Amino acid sequence: MTDPLQTAARPLTGASADYGALLERIGEARFVLIGEASHGTHEFYRERARLTRRLIEEKGFTAVAAEADWPDAYRVNRWVRGQGEDGDAIEALSDFSRFPRWMWRNEDVAEFARWLRDFGVRHPGREAGFYGLDLYSLHRSVSEVVRYLEGVDPEAAGRARKRYACFDHFGDNPQAYGYATEYGRQEPCEDAAVAQLLELQRRGPDTAHGPLGGDELFYAEQNARLAKNAESYYRSMFRGREESWNIRDSHMAETLATLVEHGEAGGRPQKVVVWAHNSHLGDARASEMGWARGELNLGQLVRERWPDETFILGQTTHHGSVTASDDWDEPARTKRVRPGMKGSLEERLHAVGGDFWLDLRVPEVADVLGEETLQRFIGVIYRPETERWSHYVHTRPAAMYDALVHFDRTTALVPLDATSGVEEEGEVPDTYPAGL
Repeated sequence: MTDPLQTAARPLTGASADYGALLERIGEARFVLIGEASHGTHEFYRERARLTRRLIEEKGFTAVAAEADWPDAYRVNRWVRGQGEDGDAIEALSDFSRFPRWMWRNEDVAEFARWLRDFGVRHPGREAGFYGLDLYSLHRSVSEVVRYLEGVDPEAAGRARKRYACFDHFGDNPQAYGYATEYGRQEPCEDAAVAQLLELQRRGPDTAHGPLGGDELFYAEQNARLAKNAESYYRSMFRGREESWNIRDSHMAETLATLVEHGEAGGRPQKVVVWAHNSHLGDARASEMGWARGELNLGQLVRERWPDETFILGQTTHHGSVTASDDWDEPARTKRVRPGMKGSLEERLHAVGGDFWLDLRVPEVADVLGEETLQRFIGVIYRPETERWSHYVHTRPAAMYDALVHFDRTTALVPLDATSGVEEEGEVPDTYPAGL
């Protein structure tokens, strides 16, 4: 019997025509969410950028919104728009300095940032911005709010410093703040963070301040919004994964909506490409994240808000290498990705052969990939020795994504900064994963 996935698979050869049919399938969607099965795979970053370039050039997309911290990404945004003081893309990426810095300080992102800047120079009025959706930058965002106000309203800056002093005991360690407030050692800073956001929202644009004019107020306001949501996030960390996950992805969805509203207020219709992990972009309702753990995610929230204007594209691999760490805040290493487990989505796609993309809305494909299966998720940490429990989740892929891109063998992302070593793993035993 003919395999319906082999019949439907569109080969990827590196040719310019590879994604022509996929762009037709995307149609008039205003939100194209492009996921990845790991945070350290070169092919995922390369092809995501390749497809994004075509969306900007051919379909008029106006922004890239990434799973990155707001102030760090905004420095890149200034550079690609010809603003700020950075001399090149690598310098513009310098604020990505905390773990895992390779996630955005890598050769593929630097190359895409150069292209984005060049496109804006060649096509004035069609520039596309680069923004961060994440909320890990509490300390930096607080500083950016105060810095902005010092330039436009010193009295308001004084009020902001007084409000944010609530965080001062913890320096740049927001986890310590969350622990202290959750266990009664510190009063929450929630009211102060909310009050500061409300005050900024009442301001009119300070058009005389900075090269971005009113955009500087927008930047500061988003930093204040981030501080409010991050305060809630770090308090929730000690109550369980589900609550903190939901706060984080809700913040990303709120930031995306705010970006759209701000852009449209300037008179330009907004179309946004979102870059994030499959776990954030594949609809959580079609995963045990949603049906078993009560977690929502960005892909679900975007589909719910813009159901007819959202297209979700996942990326997968069967085996190869990846840039990842053994544990949080440990050095990045080149690690070997084990072949997809028996019965997994990865093994099923491996059987098709080669690199390709699949339209999951084709009925024959939806029938095959609509069933519950194991799917692998590798973040910035990869633990192959406990891979089944650390990295696999039950999903229904055809409901999670609108299309999938599969690279059978992938290679590790190349960081801009030197890593501390290379980890070489032995061959996978014949009895993997049971070890029997």
